[in-house]
Amino acid sequence: MSDQSPPAGWTPRDPDTPPGPPHPRTERPPRQQAQPGPQPPGPGGKARRGRTGWRRVLPTWRMVLGAVLLLALLIGGGLVAGYLLVDIPPANAAATAQSNVYLYSDGSQIARDGEVNRVNVPLSQIPLTVQEAVLAAEDRDFYSERAVDPKAMVRAAWNTATGKGTQSGSTITQQYVKNYYLGQEQTIKRKAKEFFIAIKLGREKSKAYILEGYLNTSYFGRNAYGIQAASQAYYGKDVGSLTTAEGAYLATLLNSPSAFDVVSHPQSRARALARWNYVLDGMVKKGWLPAAERATTQFPEPGKVRAAAGLSGQRGYLVEAIKEYILDREILDDKTLAEGGYRIRTTIDRRRQADFVEAVDDQMLSKLDPEARKADRVVRAGGVSIDPATGKVVAMYGGVDYTRQYVNNATRHDYQVASTFKPFVFAAAVENGSRTQDGRRITPNTLYNGDNKRPVVGGRIRFAPENEGQVSYGDITVNTATDLSVNAVYAQMAVDVGTAKVKKTAIDLGVPEDTPNFVVGPAMALGTLQASVLDMTQAYATLADHGRRTPYTFLEEIAKGDDKITLPERAPVQAISREAADTTTSMLVSVVDNGTGTAALAAGHPAAGKTGTGELDRSAWFAAYTPNLVTVVAMMGQDPDTGTLESLYGALGEPRIGGGGYPARIWASYTKTALEGTDPVDFELDLQPGAAQPPPPPPSWQSEPPQETPGDDDTPTPPQRPTPPSRGQDNGGQGDGGRTQGGRDNGGQDGGGRNNGGQAQGGQDSGGRTQGGQGDGGTSQGDEGDTTAGSQGGTGTGGGGWDGGGMVGGPRPPSAFLE
Repeated sequence: MSDQSPPAGWTPRDPDTPPGPPHPRTERPPRQQAQPGPQPPGPGGKARRGRTGWRRVLPTWRMVLGAVLLLALLIGGGLVAGYLLVDIPPANAAATAQSNVYLYSDGSQIARDGEVNRVNVPLSQIPLTVQEAVLAAEDRDFYSERAVDPKAMVRAAWNTATGKGTQSGSTITQQYVKNYYLGQEQTIKRKAKEFFIAIKLGREKSKAYILEGYLNTSYFGRNAYGIQAASQAYYGKDVGSLTTAEGAYLATLLNSPSAFDVVSHPQSRARALARWNYVLDGMVKKGWLPAAERATTQFPEPGKVRAAAGLSGQRGYLVEAIKEYILDREILDDKTLAEGGYRIRTTIDRRRQADFVEAVDDQMLSKLDPEARKADRVVRAGGVSIDPATGKVVAMYGGVDYTRQYVNNATRHDYQVASTFKPFVFAAAVENGSRTQDGRRITPNTLYNGDNKRPVVGGRIRFAPENEGQVSYGDITVNTATDLSVNAVYAQMAVDVGTAKVKKTAIDLGVPEDTPNFVVGPAMALGTLQASVLDMTQAYATLADHGRRTPYTFLEEIAKGDDKITLPERAPVQAISREAADTTTSMLVSVVDNGTGTAALAAGHPAAGKTGTGELDRSAWFAAYTPNLVTVVAMMGQDPDTGTLESLYGALGEPRIGGGGYPARIWASYTKTALEGTDPVDFELDLQPGAAQPPPPPPSWQSEPPQETPGDDDTPTPPQRPTPPSRGQDNGGQGDGGRTQGGRDNGGQDGGGRNNGGQAQGGQDSGGRTQGGQGDGGTSQGDEGDTTAGSQGGTGTGGGGWDGGGMVGGPRPPSAFLE
């Protein structure tokens, strides 16, 4: 059978015949090699294009899909492995927390603070509204959610790894795991363990079991672990008797146990109340509390703090101040510190601490007689001492006894600092090269009008401050106005400098920006802000160290076992120029030598300082320093029963208490013993141009001719400056009859006043201030005239009058003002 014939029109190819041009209709073109470039259209007419340019480096969708699947497989495998490998451990050491040991700088022990206060109770004994308050505060979806919140876990782990601080998004189950099985350290390893243990616990235990464990292991502050201990610590009752409002407050404490205790930290009251309201509002949103009941719920004031016996005396104040320092600077968090086991060596000098306590006891406490004088019941004192070169707090006096008066008078923020703020106004003037309204540079010798109630010029707020005793001085130098604490001068100076600049300088010196009542305005020059004694000591330490601010510290070292905790850096900074700081110091030296702070001379060391007396005499301050030690002492009035701030009128048997009296004497006694064995050191000062020039001729207030001092040449004495109004210095003149038994100018200020017999044998103006003058009683119980005292009548030996009417130990009229 023959082969089939080729189809019509097909020409057989002879391999021996060379190729010729193809027949246009019958021969196919030869097949060509594929060339780079655009591809022919594919199905549907679309061309297939290759990956070119930067697209070639990107993974294909197949690669991405593969990577995602691989990652999911790894994560799934890791979760399964973690679940299988991580077991629920036994209770951690925090369940039986250890003690923290606080040490003086020499290594001797101050106190231990770790006696654990914990009583476990079943969930059935905890009122339902208290349980719901805790859920509203910490985890409102506890009963409906799973044991872990992966999104919150990832967020917290990322913030920890990147150093953005700690952030909690944990469920109550996770928090219980952390409290009972693990610890408070913020590490990725701990978070991973927490994750797996919480999952296992959520599968094996009921929600009621977990909530009961959480309520019995959480820390509520006041050394109280668990809801029962907290109920006793804050309200003196068993947990079963707690009201909804009380339960909401205890739930509030879980967020920040120490900071939200409104008794020990009254400055945090607003934040604590906001959190308490948040808890109650959450209960309403969840339907756990009727809106009508919520509207009538009042804040339940917690009871007083009952300190442990081991923290009596000054020990408790020191421990609480150090703990607050650690927490505020986030060296450790509250719960981690509460776990205990830390050895905390502090900067407190044991000898100087004892010296401070002895000075307060000798100069003030030993003279109190609360049974005979009701006013003595309100007297409190606080003090802090800092080494200006290092910023180390070497001593602190917090109150009579931590177990009797819990609030630390050295760190509280509810008393006005009064005239101790005035040096910051002048420092701001020098720092900014400020000038008066008529263009004169402000120096210690610049003249200002010191008339009483003189309206401040140039300010947007009308302000006409009263001077102490309603005295008008006319034109006086800034130096004299500082010695006598003249309000009219400093209010005007604050406006001349710029009140915003004054505030900035105060902050640069060390006054915290968030200090209560730190309001910009001319009145700030009179010290209306409420800085603590510790804050003011920091600011004065900056002046003492020539304008260089070294942040204060209580800590030398914190260690747990062999591990040392990293402490924050405290690099010194030049807060203000040396010229501004030193020129301010030069005027404060004059306050001690010639003005209202002469009681400080008893320390036997060159000193610079400023007195201050708060509004209505509720506080009296003395802030002063030698070149190598800065100390601030304050007396305060507070009702021991109600906690309300009270005036010091009549305390210690005196009509009024001023900064130049008891506070200055405490300062001198402490400084003398603290610096015992060291040679007196003079200040080395670099002053602003013109600061050291002699003062100008006596201004218009000088109405008496210069007094002559008997002698070989009968040389007249320099013209007298204005007399400090009414309150004199140091309870009867300057130190027992003048400066060191005779004082200045052959007669000092004893037995008749200045200059060999005083001014007209009895004071000023034919009998002085109502038969008292400045001798034999001086001008009574006060200091510079920080707030208001008598005019015309004075308060000398036979005087007493408000405008000649007789104050005689009584309070000032209602119009009394802050200096």
